[in-house]
Amino acid sequence: MCVDYRDLNRASPKDDFPLPHIDVLVDNTAQSSVFSFMDGFSGYNQIKMHPEDMEKTTFITPWGTFCYKVMPFGLKNAGATYQRAMVTLFHDMIHKEIEVYVD
Repeated sequence: MCVDYRDLNRASPKDDFPLPHIDVLVDNTAQSSVFSFMDGFSGYNQIKMHPEDMEKTTFITPWGTFCYKVMPFGLKNAGATYQRAMVTLFHDMIHKEIEVYVD
């Protein structure tokens, strides 16, 4: 499903949660000898929408009116929200055992 959230994104304040720079992550891992890459497949769809915000994602189809219960792609702050979730989950391991990068 592809929904045009341009109007919602214009009305939404920007989430300034810091996103890491890839060059810093590469430097931080340069001395490591073992690497694993994990793909957070459908990661955005694992983050539940706040009930008050679900209505903002409403879209209409020939089969009815629907809204997302999980964070969809296309929202202005989705990347920052996902990065914050990963930092919260792995805070005690970041810069030691793991690095988190959302592309």
